[in-house]
Amino acid sequence: MTESFRRDGDPDTYGTHHAYPPPPPYAPAPPAGGRRRRAKGPVALLAAVALGAAAVGGGTAYVAQELWGKTAAAATTGVNGTNAAAGGKGSVSGVANAVSDSIVEIQAETPSGESTGSGVIITSDGEIVTNNHVVSGAATVQVRTNDGKTHTADVVGTDADKDLALIKVRGASGLEAATLGDSDQVNVGDQVVAIGSPEGLTGTVTSGIISAKDRDVTVSKEGGQDQGQQGGGGRWPFEFEGRQFNGDTGSSKTTYKALQTDASLNPGNSGGALIDMNGEIIGINSAMYAPSSGGGSGSGSVGLGFAIPIDTVKADLAKLRAGSAD
Repeated sequence: MTESFRRDGDPDTYGTHHAYPPPPPYAPAPPAGGRRRRAKGPVALLAAVALGAAAVGGGTAYVAQELWGKTAAAATTGVNGTNAAAGGKGSVSGVANAVSDSIVEIQAETPSGESTGSGVIITSDGEIVTNNHVVSGAATVQVRTNDGKTHTADVVGTDADKDLALIKVRGASGLEAATLGDSDQVNVGDQVVAIGSPEGLTGTVTSGIISAKDRDVTVSKEGGQDQGQQGGGGRWPFEFEGRQFNGDTGSSKTTYKALQTDASLNPGNSGGALIDMNGEIIGINSAMYAPSSGGGSGSGSVGLGFAIPIDTVKADLAKLRAGSAD
């Protein structure tokens, strides 16, 4: 069906067309007191589609802005318990950056020579947790922080039964204290980072997983030439399931429950930190197996290390601060 469209008084410019001619160049004002006529047909359909597309586009932009904005905000938010950005959570480098300033090297002068180990700063005024066998019998104790500065420290308390000791840096303030975690929540297979001073190499970072929990590890209760790193040749003796590793633990010894890890540990890591991926301390490294080389000294880590659970440390702190838990 066709119609002829023409304005009053105008010639038949458009001629005969289909029912929907091109729209007029302007929209006439509605009659006074009347209502605007609603557009029908393709024009109305195109307008509706355009409005719908605008609404969808605007909604999509809003959702995208919300998602991208929250992601950007999260990237600049700190990880709880660390100084690492959220982007570093779960990464070895992020954990190392957050915790390295809280780990120290310890040099202890003992009657049998010099013992080298590691320690973890737990208060800003210089309290440091380490192993008993690192400082046992020490006449003097020197602590080197991650910035290379050396400080004198005193032995506050020891617990030979748990192979733990607490020392304190003289006149210290503003040190970076580590965050102590919850070792009871650790699972086998969890990724961990170890930081210490193996062979005197301060601030060495290694990584691995938790290999097992609640291992019965037996160590000597007395400091001696095989404890920690003595003149570079200490072998860190311990017993596990009735077998001796790295030498003789002697007659005075103690057994504790330990976390087992395959993170590389070597003499000098003793007393250092085992850390979860949130940057929290979950253990104090205390023993490792180093098969004997031809020269009789340790030949390095083979991925069989042990750490005292941090829950054990926290439960012992009050006694250590009182002077001795022995």
